[in-house]
Amino acid sequence: MEWFQMVVLALVQGLTEFLPISSSAHLILFPRLVGWQDQGLAFDIGVHLGTLLAVLGYFRNEVKLLAVAWLKTLYRRASSAEGRLAWGLVVGTIPVGLAGVLFNDLIESTLRSGLVIALSTLFFGLLLWWADARGRGQLGLEMIGWKAIVVIGLAQALALIPGTSRSGITITAGLAMGLTRQAAARYSFLLSIPVILLAGGWQAVTLAGLSEEVMWESLGLGALLAAISAFLTIHWFLKLVERVGLLPFVVYRLALGLLLLMVMPTSSA
Repeated sequence: MEWFQMVVLALVQGLTEFLPISSSAHLILFPRLVGWQDQGLAFDIGVHLGTLLAVLGYFRNEVKLLAVAWLKTLYRRASSAEGRLAWGLVVGTIPVGLAGVLFNDLIESTLRSGLVIALSTLFFGLLLWWADARGRGQLGLEMIGWKAIVVIGLAQALALIPGTSRSGITITAGLAMGLTRQAAARYSFLLSIPVILLAGGWQAVTLAGLSEEVMWESLGLGALLAAISAFLTIHWFLKLVERVGLLPFVVYRLALGLLLLMVMPTSSA
């Protein structure tokens, strides 16, 4: 893989992982549209590691509090809002983990087509628009209940469909359950931590069974660029979402989906 390709794809991953526009769609389609070869599984693992470091770094204080509160629920049976949220992240990850195990072959063989990506980009973009427009969210993150946790967790499983956007569908579900934009976004980002860990572990196991050569320099630089761009994206998005809402991302998704439909003959799997 050329250095220019590596830099571009690492930045694409970092910029799109936490925006409601689907990083998987961009990483699948961008190389096809410009005629690049597939970047390889090792590189995908590297950039996902970078985004994991970014979200852990940005929410380091919250992660520490949640980890301590979760341990207290185990050893002291202590109940708290932080402990409930920590367990919520665990419970909310179960549906996507099960769906990934059960439907991985179907996803890889059928759902990575250009048509699926285009239609899911459009449909879930409109769903995000609906949730943002109707939402009268008053609930902060500390007020999230088990019903919302389960609904958001189930919604997250849909993110396995390329073009859906994990952050997009979880923010959509959070808004629909009464969370504020800020709370829905922060919960979505925190929920990405166990998901990225699971996905990275799955990819690492798969990579171990392949004979793919690992370019460690490219992997390391890709992880670094993805981490920096993802960190800045999280910071920017959390500041922007309360002021302007999610309409700009809806418009982007609709434009992208229509563009993909226009170029379908060259982007279909």
